This record gives sequence, structure tokens and C-alpha cells, in this order.
Amino acid sequence: MDRPLRGAHGASETPAGFDFTLHVRRLCEDMVGRVEQLGHIDMACVAVSFAQARNRTDSGMYASLTPLRFSGGQLHTMRRGQRWTLQRVYEGGREMLYILNFYLPRFLDLPLDEKLTTVVHELWHIGPRCDGDLRRFGGRCYAHSGSQRKYDARVKQLAQRWLELGPPAALYDFLRLDFRALAARHGRVFGRKVRTPKLIRDAQ
Repeated sequence: MDRPLRGAHGASETPAGFDFTLHVRRLCEDMVGRVEQLGHIDMACVAVSFAQARNRTDSGMYASLTPLRFSGGQLHTMRRGQRWTLQRVYEGGREMLYILNFYLPRFLDLPLDEKLTTVVHELWHIGPRCDGDLRRFGGRCYAHSGSQRKYDARVKQLAQRWLELGPPAALYDFLRLDFRALAARHGRVFGRKVRTPKLIRDAQ
């Protein structure tokens, strides 16, 4: 469902507004098509969403990636002797394997380079088979490898690589603005809002 996120003055006179999730999707599609290391990602199975942050402080999450499959892309998992699955998510009749979520206005209030790095950070979590599972590293911290610093350095390098390949500036010009400026320019900011699916028992 499309949800508006109003600007500082509650402006909503402009009927069209700015479709944030559509523009982020276009950005991601260019990234995965242009950067070889992201080429395994099929954005057609990634639902792009936004959530409204409870406050505008610098602390907190800027974005997240929710996998909709378990380890190895499995539809089910066993916990305490019971079989569990996740509710299915569909867009346009196609089942989604991931939800890529951005927290507004917090994400838009980052500097441009941090916004781009954040996008790549979440995309890099998508497993190499793009099967609904995360990219898994060895050790206890399988999501970020043994070193958060190394993970962050890697995704920053990939974001810089994308810029070096010369993508059209029109794809990311909107990220030069913070939330208030973007809302003031377009009247409102809106986009897709996808609920996080629940873990449910599978009776089969």
C-alpha cells in the first residue's frame, strides 16, 4: 500500500509528490546491473519499502533487509521439534524473497555518500544465489563476517565503484536532499509500505 510521509509543515497539496520507493528501486536496479559483485541480485524479487522512524535522532536503524527464506533458501525451519514457515509476500502476483526497508526521515537525513553506502550495505546482505537467504559468513556473526569494520569497508568500496562507473546523476540526485528539502520540493514523500511477515507454524 502506498503511504504518504508528510513534510515539516504537513504539506500535501501536490497530488503527485515524490515516490521514494520507486526512485530507490530504480537506483538499486542500476547498481545491480552496473556493479559486477551485485550482479547476482534480481530486484524483481525484492520488495522495496519504507517505515516511518519514531524520531529524527541520528541513532537507530537507517535501513534493513529482511530475508523471506531460511538457511539455504528453505521454505521451512525446525525449532523445538516444530516446523515453521514465514507468511508469503507478493507484489504484482510474484512472490518476494526479500524486503528492503528504509527508515524515514532518518535515512534521508544522512550525507549523500552514507546514503549510497547504506543502500549497498543492505544489497550486499542478499545471498549469492538470491534465494531468499542472507549472505552467510563463517563464525558466529554470519551476517557481517567476523569484522563489522571489514564489511563496512567492503560495501563502501562497492558504492564508490558504482559511482566510478558513471551512472546517470538523475538516478541519485534526490539523495542529495534531506527529508525536509525533498518534501518541500515535491509537497510530500510517499511510497510502498510492506509489513514484515510473521513466523507461523506449518501443520504440514
